[in-house]
Amino acid sequence: MQLLKFIQSPWHWSVSGLLIGLTVPVLLILGNKAFGISSSLRHICAACFPANISFFKYDWKKESWNLFFVVGIVLGGFLAGHYLQDGNDIQVAAATQQRLATYGVQDYSALMPPEIFSWANLFTWKGLIFFVFGGFLVGFGTRYAGGCTSGHAIMGLSNLQWPSLVATCCFMGGGFFSANILIPFIFKCFN
Repeated sequence: MQLLKFIQSPWHWSVSGLLIGLTVPVLLILGNKAFGISSSLRHICAACFPANISFFKYDWKKESWNLFFVVGIVLGGFLAGHYLQDGNDIQVAAATQQRLATYGVQDYSALMPPEIFSWANLFTWKGLIFFVFGGFLVGFGTRYAGGCTSGHAIMGLSNLQWPSLVATCCFMGGGFFSANILIPFIFKCFN
């Protein structure tokens, strides 16, 4: 019971940073494997839809470890979200609560605010922009950048790759722009 209580208690952010940071050298030592998540979609498409498309013509079985990694992430997230919560509301800083209140977010009982992330919101203009259009942009950007944030910011930067530095700077700039300009504008227009 003590172990469960320990797992459910908040951990310092450096623990996950250290574990993620150690993933890169472990993957390189265990077989010169690259860390990244977005490539898994390509592997799934190559495995499930073996069409005559040159982009999917490669030996995806050599990368099957990546599929197990992604399944582990999904399974771990499900287990943590459903069985390892401590039962308390999410702790959000007072300044952040004030800013979120201007967007109509008041409920901190779940990891994802239900005022934004709900099935009812999916069929609104705000939901269309956030989930459909935003999802398309994430997929397009990932493909255009040649990888996702984990691939570029964690694996690429650790290997001193110039394209990864450029991609990571663009990811960060896009995140700052979205959080400070785009999201307030969307909430102002569609609330």
